[in-house]
Amino acid sequence: MDKLAKIEFTFCDFGNEYHCTMIAELINQYIEDPMGGGIPLGKLQQLRMVDGLANHQSSLVLFATIEETIVGMATCFINFSTFNAKHFLNIHDLIVIKELRGIGIGSLLLQKCIDISKERNYCKVTLEVRNDNTVAQSVYKNQGFDECEPMMHYWTKSI
Repeated sequence: MDKLAKIEFTFCDFGNEYHCTMIAELINQYIEDPMGGGIPLGKLQQLRMVDGLANHQSSLVLFATIEETIVGMATCFINFSTFNAKHFLNIHDLIVIKELRGIGIGSLLLQKCIDISKERNYCKVTLEVRNDNTVAQSVYKNQGFDECEPMMHYWTKSI
């Protein structure tokens, strides 16, 4: 049977140890990836990150599963658009386990985030993508995402 036909989605239950463990494992996979370009979180940082998500009022963590095994995750935050006077969903992380990349799980996870946003009457879904991450850009473009008009830049100041 096709793996994609077995995909199901579930919201993170922060009282479920497996869910919390998988958040940390998937984030570290993402950080270690060339597109993440960072140093994996240590155990204490992992605990703080999971606890921070659990206690953040606007976080939404969605898992993609195959037969109850977590194979992907979207870490999102619900924000508010003053221009539209409505909430919107920002996808902060979209991760698929290395072994199953390239078969469409990321696209299904992204579509589920869009569907949730429509169900909740949000005005938009936003995300950021590295300029050199053409694989992710292709996935996002296939789901109808594109650069803003006028083009925006994501700026940061580390503190």
